[in-house]
Amino acid sequence: DPMMGSIVDKTRTKWGKCRPYLIFSPIVICVITIAAFFNGNYANAKANGNKTAMIFIVAWAAISYVLWGMSYTVGDIPLWGIISRITESEKDRSSLISLSRIIASIGAGLVVISIVAVSQSLNSAFGLDTNAQKGFIVAAIIITIIGSALFECAGIGTKERVPNGSETKTMKESFALMWKCKPFRRILISGLLRAPLQLMMNIAMTLLTYYYCKGNLTYAFTKLDIFIIVLILAGGLFIGQFVSMAISPALMRKYETKKVYNLFSGLSAVAFVLLFVVYLIAPTDLSKIGFVVIDGILFFGTGMGFGGVNVCQSVMISDCIDYEEYHHGYRPDGIFFSGQSFITKFSAGISTIISSAVYAAVGYSGANVDKLNRAIEKGASFITYDGGTGAGKYAEAMFFLISIPPAIGMILAVIPTLKYEIDKKSHNKMLEELVKRHKQNNQGDTNG
Repeated sequence: DPMMGSIVDKTRTKWGKCRPYLIFSPIVICVITIAAFFNGNYANAKANGNKTAMIFIVAWAAISYVLWGMSYTVGDIPLWGIISRITESEKDRSSLISLSRIIASIGAGLVVISIVAVSQSLNSAFGLDTNAQKGFIVAAIIITIIGSALFECAGIGTKERVPNGSETKTMKESFALMWKCKPFRRILISGLLRAPLQLMMNIAMTLLTYYYCKGNLTYAFTKLDIFIIVLILAGGLFIGQFVSMAISPALMRKYETKKVYNLFSGLSAVAFVLLFVVYLIAPTDLSKIGFVVIDGILFFGTGMGFGGVNVCQSVMISDCIDYEEYHHGYRPDGIFFSGQSFITKFSAGISTIISSAVYAAVGYSGANVDKLNRAIEKGASFITYDGGTGAGKYAEAMFFLISIPPAIGMILAVIPTLKYEIDKKSHNKMLEELVKRHKQNNQGDTNG
């Protein structure tokens, strides 16, 4: 990510330094994303003792995922970096970041909510088992094509207005800059500490599918009682995100950005902890409407934290770009926003490690997942299912993963930003000076 950020900052074209990548990267991302889904069934290969297939499947997954991460980075860093280049208005930037986060969350929410149900429906249409691979692959291809087409709009429909400076930095100098800039360093550390937050998004729908939908998310669309439960819980999570994203610009105009950031972090940490407390109080009764409403409120609180910190983080990174240009005359749009992309990937990696460790501890992996699906089809309850390590351990593991590690991460994330250097007064002063410099540079270029 920092390597790509450095490349973006060195780019000089008639389109700007971010737009070229936004124009050409979506098609590459589309192809590699689709390729990543064309893989074998590791659980079947392991059950059949086919070691060659197992090696091939893991190798394909590893190579395609690394290529996907690299290609997505080429588009993602310019996508966020261009915001600080479209306008010099703090109000406009925060509004753009908020709106883009809302739209991104709507897209992600639609996919998270629908992917299992759509895949299972496709498998039924194909005459296959509801959890077969084919339906998931077809759904992934459709979603990828739509997403890539929308991604292309970011390159075609934008214009960079903030002028480029003449100075460029080597990759080594860019890496050093990420650490030397104190306010950016605080944001980066805070984001890394917040990594377990991603567990909520990774596991929430799996938990809803098994605990509330009896292993089949299509029930959420065919059975009224289950539909209401999923609507309250998933709706609480995503509405919480949308609300926090929508109100964040107004809050940041009234209060210091770091205070808004820390407020969202602290309050959501409380909601995360209470989610697990509620589970411990009534581990087998959470489908009752009273507990559903309570958990819906708590999901709303966690969603508020998830959305709010993301908006604040992007705004703070944009401010750090102004900070660096004001103090040292160099505008690191790409390298600083590469930190945001790095935080996202780091969060995905750490969350996967944590969930894999917890799942391994309770036996929820490999062939045991297939056994669980077969057992549920025969009438077993996920809530009390004994996978060999104790009744209800799978459910307990999932509730633990979506609550305690994210709570710890959100609490730790507050610490580095307590002494964040950029406040409203100093940032307004920086912007005024930078606007003057840019006008003078433009006049100089015109006269020349």
